[in-house]
Amino acid sequence: MLPIWIPAAQMRLAHQFTKIAIESQVVIGMRMAGMMGVIAQAPGEPFRMVAEKQAAAQESLFAMANAGLGGASPESMMAAGLRPYGRRTRANSRRLTAPRARR
Repeated sequence: MLPIWIPAAQMRLAHQFTKIAIESQVVIGMRMAGMMGVIAQAPGEPFRMVAEKQAAAQESLFAMANAGLGGASPESMMAAGLRPYGRRTRANSRRLTAPRARR
């Protein structure tokens, strides 16, 4: 049986996907708990949840297009497209799990 060989760029991309997936689950859990009334939630949180997805999608498409027009590899284009989502999931995870973040 041959060993599986995965280039470093693909490993970084897999790591980026995994990190976003884990942080997203934290954010989803915290927001669901807030919507159910289990924890206190900021008044504009449901609106923010929808609005940030639209902004992230637009920013992601723009980043991927710029990377593609610059001659980037497919892995680099995917990484550029994931960065806006990663920034938002990281920020939301930190904000929602902070001790006094839930006003």
